[in-house]
Amino acid sequence: MPVEKSAGAVVFREENGKIYYLLLNYSAIGKVEKTYWGFSKGRVETGEGEIETVKREIKEETGIEDAQLIAGFKKTEKYFFKFQGKNILKFATFYLVKTNTREIQLSSEHVGYKWLTYQEAIEQLTFKNSKEILEKANNFLLTKERKYGKKRL
Repeated sequence: MPVEKSAGAVVFREENGKIYYLLLNYSAIGKVEKTYWGFSKGRVETGEGEIETVKREIKEETGIEDAQLIAGFKKTEKYFFKFQGKNILKFATFYLVKTNTREIQLSSEHVGYKWLTYQEAIEQLTFKNSKEILEKANNFLLTKERKYGKKRL
């Protein structure tokens, strides 16, 4: 069975003491016949590490250039999907990234974006796996009382 690896980010910004998460509205693809809401992510290319993939995907999909990696958060989800009649096992690893950018420049693979509070984002996300990643990211931020280490991507 083919295996595919992707890397992405739960992107957030803070404003007036509140945390807002960036969700992207993806175009319909494959068996997903309608648009869906998720995080910035993409396939890890040959010779590229996960962090490089995250940096590239965030810039390509959103135009964000001031991405700051939050140390200590890394979560991987595993799922199966079909492509061209083949079952594919996918591992998608997510990091937590802070930005100060509000205005997003969407790529052609997206049809919209929203900055949402945690509760709004949980309700907007399409897939259960994404909701679980967001819950872990939000809990991480709250547990650390936002006294996290920052490392520029």
